[in-house]
Amino acid sequence: MDPTRQSDPVYDVVILGASGFTGKYVVREALKFLNAPSSPLKSLALAGRNPTRLTQSLEWAARPNPPPSVAILTADTSDPESLRRLCRQTKLILDCVGPFRLHGEPVVAACAESGCDYLDICGEPEFMETMEAKYHERAAETGSLIVSACGFDSIPAELGFLFNSKQWEPPSAPNQIEAYLRLESDKRIVGNFGTYESAVLGVANVAKLQELRRSRPRRPRPVIPGPPPAKGSVMENQKKIGLWALKLPSADAVVVRRTLTALTENPSGLPGLNENPDGIQKREAFWSTIKPAHFGVKITSHSFLGIFGYITLGLSLGLLGKFSLGRWLLLKFPSVFSLGGFRKKGPSEEEVASATFKMWFIGRGYSDGGDLVSGGKTKPDMEIVTRITGPEIGYITTPIALVQCGLIVLGQRESLVKGGVYTPGIVFGSTDLQQRLEENGITFDVISKNKLQD
Repeated sequence: MDPTRQSDPVYDVVILGASGFTGKYVVREALKFLNAPSSPLKSLALAGRNPTRLTQSLEWAARPNPPPSVAILTADTSDPESLRRLCRQTKLILDCVGPFRLHGEPVVAACAESGCDYLDICGEPEFMETMEAKYHERAAETGSLIVSACGFDSIPAELGFLFNSKQWEPPSAPNQIEAYLRLESDKRIVGNFGTYESAVLGVANVAKLQELRRSRPRRPRPVIPGPPPAKGSVMENQKKIGLWALKLPSADAVVVRRTLTALTENPSGLPGLNENPDGIQKREAFWSTIKPAHFGVKITSHSFLGIFGYITLGLSLGLLGKFSLGRWLLLKFPSVFSLGGFRKKGPSEEEVASATFKMWFIGRGYSDGGDLVSGGKTKPDMEIVTRITGPEIGYITTPIALVQCGLIVLGQRESLVKGGVYTPGIVFGSTDLQQRLEENGITFDVISKNKLQD
């Protein structure tokens, strides 16, 4: 272990923001693995501004059992010393305090300086790319592994892309993989207000993200066989899966592209801190099966009317999110502008329990990628459809994904990269994360492999 990393932390994991709506579900998921057989999670602490609320969160998460022995720590993202103290006390911080644009950077800064590892559930491209630009080099020096988007944003998209890509056995090769997300429930689907707030602030700061990207050095782009796919229509009737689909400006697409860029720079993946020969062979073998492709995400509904709600929300964010009064209205009346899709108090436990998701990945490409090099067909002649299914995205799938990533960091740290700011795909893609998700209620299936008709 790097000498700059803390030598004897008290806790394996600290959950920061454990009293928040998402945070308490993360606590509930983490308790399943605290001191469980073969689990590396032996000690846990909850951190936040209000000890009383943290205690209540622990009691809620543990029910119907009495709460276990878990430390309650006071920390505030506006108090850098409290964050530095947290970093000295733990190996890993799971950060649930959003919007990350407002509250995330001080936590990342403290971790990068101390060598503490950090995972979060952020889905905000500007925050993630800013953290990479500002803290990657220092984190690499101190041995702090910093990975955002370890919740529903963007673990299903990352692993779903990799799963579809692996199905293209040589000489076949994908050109495009598109994800189609379907949210389902026999009750009303209600999103987290924090997610909604992040989207509003994202629209407000889109110019800053563009400026950041222009200011950074150009990185190599993956070589994808065939011409870029046509942009296509904003909305489509996707007959393959029987759904109407709407293009979604998504953090998932940004994160997957960043993973593919990292893979272009590191074709065998990221070398581990202290890998054994078997680990090296496994990592290199995994990444040799992954082929880059153009990637995008679409939200779907069984009917055109169902798509109307997503269009209304998108128009509201796009038109009102650009000026201060509009943002005030959006944040004051989320239920109005989202047609009930978001509300400040969040979903009920019954609404959470009844919700599920399906995410199809439709890959189109070439049965023989070598034909392109020799001047053969440029029109895709092969299609592979895969699918991920799982429970409610914000409060069940997100905690499952975050906690499993955390357990991998705890139990397999020597085989992960020493430190730096990375996407989850490039860090966890060659680990057993997919198997862990499958063991916890998230399924991966190959639906079909077909030749396309001319």
